[in-house]
Amino acid sequence: MSGPAVMWFRRDLRVGDNPALLAARGAGGGVVPLFVLDPRVWDAAGPARRAFLVGCLEALREQTDGALLVRRGDPREVVPAVVRETGAGSVHVARDTGPYGRRRDEDVRAALGAEGDVPLEEDGTAYAVGPGRVLKGDGSPFQVFTPFSKGWAQHGVPDPASRPRSVPWVAAGGADDLPAAPEVDYDLLPAGEEAALAAWRTFRDERLDGYAEERDRPDLDSTSRMSAYLHLGCVHPRTLVEEARAHGGEGAEAYVRELCFRDFYADVLWHRPDSAWEAYKPDLAGMEHDTGAAAERRVDAWREGRTGFPVVDAALRQLLAQGWMHNRMRMLTASFLVKDLHQRWQVGARHFLRHLVDGDLASNNHGWQWVAGTGTDASPYFRVFNPVTQGHKFDPHGDYVRRWVPELRGVEGSAVHEPWDLPDGLPEGYPERVVDHKAERQVALDRYAAVRG
Repeated sequence: MSGPAVMWFRRDLRVGDNPALLAARGAGGGVVPLFVLDPRVWDAAGPARRAFLVGCLEALREQTDGALLVRRGDPREVVPAVVRETGAGSVHVARDTGPYGRRRDEDVRAALGAEGDVPLEEDGTAYAVGPGRVLKGDGSPFQVFTPFSKGWAQHGVPDPASRPRSVPWVAAGGADDLPAAPEVDYDLLPAGEEAALAAWRTFRDERLDGYAEERDRPDLDSTSRMSAYLHLGCVHPRTLVEEARAHGGEGAEAYVRELCFRDFYADVLWHRPDSAWEAYKPDLAGMEHDTGAAAERRVDAWREGRTGFPVVDAALRQLLAQGWMHNRMRMLTASFLVKDLHQRWQVGARHFLRHLVDGDLASNNHGWQWVAGTGTDASPYFRVFNPVTQGHKFDPHGDYVRRWVPELRGVEGSAVHEPWDLPDGLPEGYPERVVDHKAERQVALDRYAAVRG
């Protein structure tokens, strides 16, 4: 009789809609559920992301009848070791399409080959349509979202995989390296697949209809907050696409478009792995950026939400307080760092990845490049968000600012967006503006023009 199959969970911490798990179950001999706590990934994450991951692993352990094996170490060593310990005949994974994951999996595949030619079987990805599958007619990749979205729609999203009625889990035994969750000063999202599906269905039934009109309002509870669940694969985007389309309406169409955008950035990274940390468009690589002690102090003020621009500060404090930030605010705070403080986009991308529970390399870094003008976006490089205008437009009553900036809670209405104009001056404790937006906007435009000739 053949040995068990190892199901190596990565960004698919669920039982339902999991093609790799179905393949492992179909191999016969039982399924050893494994998660490798890779120091390269764990050490780069902040406490919020670590705590959420631990919660999701605890939930998955319950789903696997306590059999989930968590081992800490380099997957190139850990996975072959588990194969030796269990006598497994195959290892099953969802295809990892990120730069590090692709290199790691090739190394693991080679190491398994040395263990008696044990195959590393890949089934499915973390995306509605796997990266590399949506191409132009000539076989080349899309570089702009709108044409990609049309190709994505023509390709079609596969139906969700069936949920197994039962899985013959095999407890491997041995050391267990599941750490305690780091303490954080706020309530994290409920973890795991069941929590993800419950959160999705609440959003679908109660807020999806208004999503198209209200999704840019950080003062409203108008978004799904599914990004962290999608990042760890507690739910598959195919499930969301299917249920959103069945629900119908403009809100559902707008939501599916955002899931398509997630696939687009993953596709860009698949074809251009260098774009994770280097400019997708190199023509702006030589632009001047601010350095020195004064510039560093302004960056610290940005990180801490002390810029003196209320809606910018509210968003950055929300990030530190919740491990999450509304997407419209991600664009605004990124624009402020890149174009008001004249910093390289990588500075902000690293800060976001450190603190975001949903920190996703493809979406995060290409979103930053969209703002910086170095990415795939076809819009003009000279788009500079005005933090005051953005505040009035997307937080019209000032409720979002008052929620996250306690120094301004005594300021009524939209006046909270321009506290320097209050009759009595700035409220006590709130900082002066670190820059003059109008002046720095012109500096940014001049520097962009210089490198573009």
